[in-house]
Amino acid sequence: MLTVLETSFVALIILVLNILFAIAVIFLERKDPSSTWAWLLVLFFLPVVGFILYLLLGRQLSKKHFYRWEGRESIGIKALIDYQIQAIKENKLEFRGDHIEAHQDLIYMNLITNHAVLTQDNHVEIFNDGTEKFERLIHDIMHAKDHIHIQYYIFKLDNIGKRIYNATIKKAKQGIKVRILYDEMGSRSVRKKQFQELIDVGGEIEVFFPSILPLINPRLNFRNHRKIVVIDGRIGYIGGFNVGDEYLGLSKRFGYWRDTHLRLEGSAVHPLQTRFLLDWNQASHHHRVKYAERYFPVIPQKGTAAMQIVSSGPDTDWTVIKNSYLRLIADAKKYIYIQSPYFIPDSSFLDAIRIASLSGIDVRIMIPNKPDHPFVYWANYSYVGQLLKAGARIYQYDKGFIHSKVLVIDDEVASVGTANIDVRSFSLNFEVNALIYDRKIAHNLAETFELDIFDSTELTKETYDNRSTMVKFKESISRLLSPIL
Repeated sequence: MLTVLETSFVALIILVLNILFAIAVIFLERKDPSSTWAWLLVLFFLPVVGFILYLLLGRQLSKKHFYRWEGRESIGIKALIDYQIQAIKENKLEFRGDHIEAHQDLIYMNLITNHAVLTQDNHVEIFNDGTEKFERLIHDIMHAKDHIHIQYYIFKLDNIGKRIYNATIKKAKQGIKVRILYDEMGSRSVRKKQFQELIDVGGEIEVFFPSILPLINPRLNFRNHRKIVVIDGRIGYIGGFNVGDEYLGLSKRFGYWRDTHLRLEGSAVHPLQTRFLLDWNQASHHHRVKYAERYFPVIPQKGTAAMQIVSSGPDTDWTVIKNSYLRLIADAKKYIYIQSPYFIPDSSFLDAIRIASLSGIDVRIMIPNKPDHPFVYWANYSYVGQLLKAGARIYQYDKGFIHSKVLVIDDEVASVGTANIDVRSFSLNFEVNALIYDRKIAHNLAETFELDIFDSTELTKETYDNRSTMVKFKESISRLLSPIL
């Protein structure tokens, strides 16, 4: 048993540690004010648990030399970016459509803050159903001629995961180079040794931010949420689907899984390849990839869709994807459609949506009507409830679970990718989105949104205002924690 003096000493140590962490949060980390207050509450109301949580979840990531890849110079992307920046400044860049030129400010912003080169020769296929997406992906894997690069936040070796895995083993035996990168926390149900058969035939496996020891990961809060596949440098996949049977609608908990994923052909595959190789080389210590022409083959024109591949994360100086969302919202003249499983925006995003709605823009937001995480669900409810007063229309998807991350404006521009509308996607996770400047694709995504309304319940202001006291309590607690959810 501890004596009174010993107990007092331990309490003093805890108090000093809390003060030191509080100083770090306020003066050193330079966090967002709402996040700062949330962490201060955690530190002082949970004295022991609080600073352990802060060590695991609260610290910022050092950006110094995080991503390096000498191949960037070899593929000529810097020269192309410099050319496009200067051409936009001088009003000389050739845009293949007035609807693209109308958004040159957004294009320019992503060029200077994210090196997101504009490509205008892409063909895009849209998948909303997991079965269709994975059948197409496996078909492309089986027809690979040179290499297969696969990156997912969640990669489960269940039925669909084993089908993909077995396909890669078969191709590796044929001499095709296979690389698979998965996130440690997202894919915590698998271990690297489970991929041994692929490794034995020449495949390579890497893990993003692995744990130092079991259950101890000092970078727990920074996860690679990207979903990228590149095949032969000619075909790319990007979107919301991870690898697991639940994404085929086979989960009793979630039921039908509604998501959005893209299959790309065209020059946009090259920046997607670059993104994969940057992530791969960050994770790999023994199999780093050097530039080779095989990864960036000449691609004949496949379509007419203009596109930028934008990525963000704690390693970047700018919240690139959030800034792109804000610019799209500001540019909208007719409508803004948003689908996101997590809608926990910061004040800047919330204000932008309010202003758009109050300006007469048709703002519609669709969120799940099934709880993925209880705190997130009620935080969602709280934030969308606020927007009803400004005239936004809110829909809760009933058919199953909606995991789609889509923003569309005016039948002109659409964003599809991995980033949710929340602080985690804006600042903490490593994310990647495709910004598509194409009327047909934007229109198709808007039509799909409108079809999804038939499988949804509209949340009205009257319903929200009459919610129970218990719901209000859940909202208040969840909203208080939202900066660190």
